[in-house]
Amino acid sequence: MCVCVCLVCRDSSNESGQGDSVSLSLSVSELEDTGEGKSKKKRGRPGRPPAASKKARKSPVDKGGRRPNGMAQHNGQGGDPSTLFEVVKLGKSAMQSVVDDWIESYKQDRDMALLDLINFFIQCSGCKGTVRIEMFRNMQNAEIIRKMTEEFDEDSGDYPLTIAGPQWKKFRYNFCEFICVLIRQCQYSIIYDEYMMDTVISLLTGLSDSQVRAFRHTSTLAAMKLMTALVNVALNLSINQDNTQRQYEAERNKVAGKRATDKLELLLEKRKELQENQDEIENMMNSIFKGIFVHRYRDAIAEIRAICIEEIGVWMKLYSDAFLNDSYLKYVGWTLHDRQGEVRLKCLKALQTLYTNRGLFPKLELFTNRFKDRIVSMTLDKEYDVAVEAIRLVTLILHGSEDALSNEDCENVYHLVYSAHRPVAVAAGEFLHRKLFSRHDPQAEEALAKRRGRNSPNGNLIRMLVLFFLESELHEHAAYLVDSLWDSSQELLKDWDCMIELLLEEPVQGEEALGDRHESALIELMVCTIRQAAEAHPPVGRGTGKRVLTAKEKKTQIDDKNKLTEHFIIALPMLLSKYQADAEKVANLLQIPQFFDLEVYSSGRMEKHLDALLKQIRLVVEKHTETEVLEACSKTYSILCSEEYTIMNRVDIARSQLIDELTDRFSHSVEDLLQEGDEADDDDIYSVLSSLKKLTAFHNAHDLTKWDLFKNCYRLLKMGIEQGSMPEQIAVQALQCSHYSILWQLVRITEGSPSKYYNDYGDIIKETLSKTRQTDKIQCAKTLILSLQQLFNELVQDQGPNLDRTSSHVSGIKELARRFALTFGLDQIKTREAVATLHKDGIDFAFKFPNPKGAEYPPTNLAFLEVLCEFSSKLLRQDKKTVHSYLEKFMTEYMMERREDVWLPLIAYRNSLLTGGDEDRMSVTTGSTTSRASTVRSKRGRPPLHKKLPEESGDGSWVMRNDSLQTPGGLQTPQLTSTVLRENPRQAAEHIPDQDSSEPGSEPDFIHNPQMQMSWLDQQKMEEVNRKDRGGMNYMKARSGGVRQQVRGLMEDDAEPIFEDVMMSSRGQLEDMNEEFEDTMVIDLPPSRNRRERAELRPDFFDSTAIIEDDSGFGMQMF
Repeated sequence: MCVCVCLVCRDSSNESGQGDSVSLSLSVSELEDTGEGKSKKKRGRPGRPPAASKKARKSPVDKGGRRPNGMAQHNGQGGDPSTLFEVVKLGKSAMQSVVDDWIESYKQDRDMALLDLINFFIQCSGCKGTVRIEMFRNMQNAEIIRKMTEEFDEDSGDYPLTIAGPQWKKFRYNFCEFICVLIRQCQYSIIYDEYMMDTVISLLTGLSDSQVRAFRHTSTLAAMKLMTALVNVALNLSINQDNTQRQYEAERNKVAGKRATDKLELLLEKRKELQENQDEIENMMNSIFKGIFVHRYRDAIAEIRAICIEEIGVWMKLYSDAFLNDSYLKYVGWTLHDRQGEVRLKCLKALQTLYTNRGLFPKLELFTNRFKDRIVSMTLDKEYDVAVEAIRLVTLILHGSEDALSNEDCENVYHLVYSAHRPVAVAAGEFLHRKLFSRHDPQAEEALAKRRGRNSPNGNLIRMLVLFFLESELHEHAAYLVDSLWDSSQELLKDWDCMIELLLEEPVQGEEALGDRHESALIELMVCTIRQAAEAHPPVGRGTGKRVLTAKEKKTQIDDKNKLTEHFIIALPMLLSKYQADAEKVANLLQIPQFFDLEVYSSGRMEKHLDALLKQIRLVVEKHTETEVLEACSKTYSILCSEEYTIMNRVDIARSQLIDELTDRFSHSVEDLLQEGDEADDDDIYSVLSSLKKLTAFHNAHDLTKWDLFKNCYRLLKMGIEQGSMPEQIAVQALQCSHYSILWQLVRITEGSPSKYYNDYGDIIKETLSKTRQTDKIQCAKTLILSLQQLFNELVQDQGPNLDRTSSHVSGIKELARRFALTFGLDQIKTREAVATLHKDGIDFAFKFPNPKGAEYPPTNLAFLEVLCEFSSKLLRQDKKTVHSYLEKFMTEYMMERREDVWLPLIAYRNSLLTGGDEDRMSVTTGSTTSRASTVRSKRGRPPLHKKLPEESGDGSWVMRNDSLQTPGGLQTPQLTSTVLRENPRQAAEHIPDQDSSEPGSEPDFIHNPQMQMSWLDQQKMEEVNRKDRGGMNYMKARSGGVRQQVRGLMEDDAEPIFEDVMMSSRGQLEDMNEEFEDTMVIDLPPSRNRRERAELRPDFFDSTAIIEDDSGFGMQMF
């Protein structure tokens, strides 16, 4: 007789992602092998199992003095790098072969083999030191550890368990597997020799108490895995003891004549040996538990604490008789309060493995009562992963014992089905399903299974779901509730037959009818289940977007869509007929057709059901004026009128008939209202408003241009403006309907359909711009910059403040700015002040709003300067200097030093102003302004500057216009308005300060004193003249590092700098910021090899700036 016992131990290391299987077997024939038993010298050493089928073992030492696995024969004394650590790290050899070779070396020289093992643990900790044989024989463990600590690499905090990379990817798994296989192979003899295990446990205990994290972490993991392997051995011994005891009892109970005395003695001896081995294994486990676990489960490092909790869960699961008691469970319970989510997560998963086994519930009863409140509270943990596992654990507790959780405990979990985090909600849905929807009476279930519809097993469950939904008081979250239950209660949620019967059929005798609130809730839930089945993805707010469905999920989606279409094509007209007077129910029911497979109407010859549906929708439109219902009807018609379906013509006819009737009614009502005038009564007003609301709702989704609704809407609005007696609701609806009419016209224009306005539109805009420029160049420029600001604001609203400057939207605004710049033409003198004013308004807008994060961040609208660069080429050379001076009033030294990508618009705009002027450009790479070219551009050959600039009267100055019209700088730029803005005079007056309180020369005095009125450019130039006349004060400029350089004399005013290549960003991209072409926009360019040559070209004698510029370059009266 041979009885085999097999035990499987899995490696619980989650990080490795793999498991290690250990098979421990012992046959009764071993117990009967008297030869091995009687010749045993040491206590507690059972013989190895028979190895007849095993191949002959190779010699432990092969040629060259190496073991077969490649390890050096004498670790610590040779230079061979093939250590046990490296063999395990590489993982190329089978672990059992590696361990078998080590066992052979241990039998030959146990000190040298143990030295290999000690160095293995030291090197696995990342220590570069090596324990030599004399150290091992003459020094205590504490001294060895202290010596190894001194040789630890302090330059790096990484060690094998934490190093990233493919080389170390499987190291943790290999490390754990080696320890498990080592104990498995040594369990028959070596672990009982009172030498090997004592040495290893002593070393690991010392290392686990080290202040070096690498030693502590590695040794704790090794000790915990060692403990797990010993638990397997102990469990195997316990099973063998029970088997031996049963065999002994069976033999002893035989009659005296048949009883084998020798066998009884053998069994007694074997039982004694097994008990001695068990005691010794328990001593080893106690040493590890008390020497390492009780100290490290509360280690300062969360990962070490997590290792301890994970392994104690394995011990309690494998050997529940020894470990599943309060003495060990308390450590898991205490650690539920750990401050790190990683550790709390390990606690919950360890407990889940225990609560999964319902046979263990009696042993967990005291723990459950003690820590249940903490577990329930963890369902609200701030770490979502922890909350999910806590809900699953509570579900297991509920499954094991209905009485374990109170109603209050359950209610704490119920509301989580409405959580926005889907894994939490799904876990709560499983709990809700287990608590409310699980059938626990097999006989009742079998009896109900034969029933259909409202009397089916799902009838009461659907009623219960509706009741739960109503009592949760979160009615607007029906889609979330359905999504939470979808994985666990899909069969219930797809029972549309039952739902339809509950809504349509009268209750049978003794059955309570659904109330109005219950019917509304059921319809809402039913529509949500239809949407979930048809779309096969969570509702908005859950998940990161639509994912790609698998083939199985796609097939399920198609099947569900066909199923719901077959059910509701027939049932929907009946449901609409029953509830057509209830706006809320009808609005929900009208969402169902959008999820139909509309081909079924024609392929299944169900046109009569389509006609019934259209009839009911028409009745709903006639009966209701609620916006939600009308929009639902409009959307349904839009879906049914899709051109891809053959039913389109039938639906289009029905829609046209409905619109004809509504338009006819609306036209007559408008005529009556206009004739009645102020004498119109409520009936006249209601008739107009009712038909207008219905037409507006349909005009939103349908092109009703051929019915010319705009005409009557305009008449109503005109009457309201002229007489001022139009009811507000009619005015709002008329405006909205007119708005839709215009939008549909724009759609036709966009799609290329003929329009009476299209051919003349371009000419009208061109003529408008031309007339605007002729009337007032400055106001035209202000209008252009304001329109660009509005586009910029809209883009910021859509994309946020951190714009992608390479996006098509930004490029579109820059392209529009480039086209606007072309409208100024080639005569820069005529447009001089207009362009300068445009730049001023653009600068004001760019710096208008500081960044809420602080002064070290760029202003909110700073990126607008990149758009403004398009107009820099239209500035005269000396005007660039003036605009640049105005720009510097807004800049701080901090801004001048910034070179990050977010500051590039400022750098680009500043350089565009410095191009062609006498200022240095801003360097992007060095953080300072580059020095100006030492050479002065030759003026030889330039025509004499004999022209005087024409003077203009002060009436055309920018200052006077600034007083009469809002500018982008002083105006909160509207988001979606016309560029033609007029300021409220009263509001403007409020902003004008008291003139009496102004000081001579102040801004108010300047604005309101006619003698001081001059153009903005003149003002800036005058300030510069005054500064130079007061003593030749040097013009200073902020530079990186605080260096300020004096500007050269007047003879260098016309010098052009030599431009260097500059670096735009950390990505190594280069941008030529100083290119100046009239018809191109500023774009990112690769480095140009001839950029320097372009910068050093001789001056263009036909440049308009050369004609108007004098030698001084400033101080000239311009207008």
